Order: sequence, then structure tokens, then C-alpha cells
Amino acid sequence: MNIQSFLQYIQFEKRFSPHTLLAYESDLTQFFEYQKKAYETDDVSGINHPMIRSWIVSMMEQGITPRSINRKITTLKTFYKFLLRKGEIHLNPMLKVLSPKTSKRLPVFVEEVKMDLLFQEGNFGKDFEAIRDRLMLEFLYATGMRLSELIGLTDNDVNAYEGQLKVLGKRNKERIIPFTNKLKGLIKEYREERDQHFTAVPSFFVTDKGKTLYPKLVYRIVTSRLGDVTTLDKKSPHILRHTFATHMLNNGADINSVKELLGHANLSATQVYTHNTIEKLKQAHKQAHPRA
Repeated sequence: MNIQSFLQYIQFEKRFSPHTLLAYESDLTQFFEYQKKAYETDDVSGINHPMIRSWIVSMMEQGITPRSINRKITTLKTFYKFLLRKGEIHLNPMLKVLSPKTSKRLPVFVEEVKMDLLFQEGNFGKDFEAIRDRLMLEFLYATGMRLSELIGLTDNDVNAYEGQLKVLGKRNKERIIPFTNKLKGLIKEYREERDQHFTAVPSFFVTDKGKTLYPKLVYRIVTSRLGDVTTLDKKSPHILRHTFATHMLNNGADINSVKELLGHANLSATQVYTHNTIEKLKQAHKQAHPRA
């Protein structure tokens, strides 16, 4: 097995995110554990496509969703391409492995009226954590940034004078996201409150101990706050990214502009949000047209 050299390759050459690194490492560990148990081998050169298919079937039997299985297949495809390039294998068994079909799901988002309700005055409070939580939620919704991008913000990345953020996205690609004047006052209030409590902060957003935010804390805050205004099963920072994109397109934003704001490499990744817009148009037609 060459998992560590592969992980170094996708970290430093492909510039995958820390989250993706962990996912790939977990996928490969599960794969080789299965091969060891089922076929008593973890020699990558001796694993053929029927053995790989057997792993896929076992996951299906466990009830793992096609979407999750396809992500693991993507891990294996990247891994075997790496081994082929290094000359450690001469045939790529993944060429004969088909991915299970997945049903298309529309991105889940929060309705505009409920987002307005979330940010109503008096909902948060005036202590440090309340001010931080509100600004954090405002950033996620106003910019569509990813969780990792939010956590990675430094003070220099937040330019209140110019009204823009600099974020470091996937593959370490920087992009600039503008924000409205409404956020400038909240940023000033947060910085003043934060700097009264802490000096030499490591990141723009910090915990109540002055440390950099961590994903579980952000998830907990977002889930709690969204739970106050929506009954959606899914409540996460990524839902606010979906909400940003859907609301922008519903209100007439150009899809290419939304693509750039989200930091998508391909337009196809952004186009999924247009389906929500189409569904909204269908509903309006059904309600308003006499012959609908």
C-alpha cells in the first residue's frame, strides 16, 4: 500500500483540502480493510476489478447511499491513476468499475422570509458570542462561502473599507467576494468586542477562548440558529451556501457571476441551483394561469 505517498501527492501537488484528505484516507483504509478481510490481501497489485466490485456490493448491502459510494469510487479512481503513473501497477482495474446511478437531488435551501426572521433585531443579544454568531451567519449567507473558507479568514482578509472579503477556496485558489454596507457596521462592532477580550488573535473569527473556530462549533451554532426558523431536516453551513446561490438566482443574478462568487470551477456545478428557480416558476405558473 502507498496511502501516505498518495495523500502527500493530493495534498501538495493537487492541493486538496484537509477535509478531502481525511475523506480519501478514510475511504482507502476501509477499502483495504475489506480486501484484507474478504480476500486476505492488501497488496494493491493483486487486487482486480471483481474484488473492487465486491466491496461496492457490500456497501450497497449495508444501505450506504449511491452518492456516498460514488465518492469512494472517485477516491479509488484517483488512487489507481496515481499508482499507474508511478509505475506500481500496469493495468488500472478501475476502468472496468461502473458507478451506481444516483437520483438528482435539488439543493436544500431556506426561504427568504425565514432568513429575514433569522436576522431580526433582538434575536442574538449583545455579548461577544452573540455578536460573533450573528456576523458569522451573515457572512455565510451574504457571501456563500464554504465552512473551511470562513474558518480560514484572517483579519487582513476582511476589508471593511472596500467592502470585500478575500477567501482561500479549493485548490488554494483565492477569490474576492463583495459585501454590502450593512455588514460594515457589524464587522466594526465584532472587531471592537473581540479586541476588548483578546490580543493577537490567530483568525478573524475566534472562540470564546480566543482560538480559531473549529468546524463542530460552527455546525452547532448554525444548526441551533436555523432550528429557530426552519424545520428542514438538514441544517448546516453548506445549507446557507445553497441558500445564497438560490436566492441570488431567484432574484435575477447572472449565473456566471454566481459561479465566480461561489468559486466553482465549472458552470455545471452552479447550474444545479437553477432547478430551484425553475421549480419556483412552475409553481407560479400553476397558481396563476387559468388553464394550469
